[in-house]
Amino acid sequence: MRYIDVHCHLDGGFYGDIGELISKLNAVGVQEVIAVGCNLETSVFAREQSEKFPSVGFTVGIHPTELQDFDKNALVRLAELAAHPRCVAIGEIGLDYHYPETDKAAQRAAFTAQLELAHELGLPVQIHSRDCAEDMLCLLKEKRELLKEGFLLHCYSHSTEMSEEFLKLGAYFSFGGTSTWSGSKKARRTIAALPSDRLLTETDSPYLAPKSRYGAFPNTPESIPEILENMAAVRGVSAEEMSETVYKNAHALFGKL
Repeated sequence: MRYIDVHCHLDGGFYGDIGELISKLNAVGVQEVIAVGCNLETSVFAREQSEKFPSVGFTVGIHPTELQDFDKNALVRLAELAAHPRCVAIGEIGLDYHYPETDKAAQRAAFTAQLELAHELGLPVQIHSRDCAEDMLCLLKEKRELLKEGFLLHCYSHSTEMSEEFLKLGAYFSFGGTSTWSGSKKARRTIAALPSDRLLTETDSPYLAPKSRYGAFPNTPESIPEILENMAAVRGVSAEEMSETVYKNAHALFGKL
């Protein structure tokens, strides 16, 4: 079987030698990973990994909790990085209302500017959406013309009912280690309800280890087989069928993989 991790963070120095990690991934069938940028520094690091390892694609973007240096110059730099042939998307970008000091207006402005950049460059987007379901849906409806290249709601955590509304806008949905946890009934309901051609697998490494390694750090893309097998079981299909479906979905959304 072949597996793919559409959202992981390779920066931070948590994994030791990245080349050794890639070898371990190959050994368990994880053929491709998308290394995600959260600010300019991590976007550059992700690009560097894609240049070293053919199995790594990357994204560039500024996360909603990393906006301290967000300005027009940052957008110019993101555009330069995104011109690289291995850049598959703009992300991770979005809204995060988890913290009480959140500047919601600044987050929405930065998110919109990066959606506009993705549209200009003809790239899909990877979206971070935390504790903001209603605002996220309203904004995406308002900006639906900027979403024609497709978008991923990574580590989807909103309701199954809300997923139906995002689906109408063309969303893809990825699920990670949390979907394997015993208490993750909402995620499992959503996995079961979504069309098969909209499902993707991720780890959000080094975070969110799956059930078998609960609490372990760092998580790595080696967890993808466990995540996919859980997804297959929830949907009542074989792991082989699920792996092919997810792999095709990833390449349908991220055309530059």
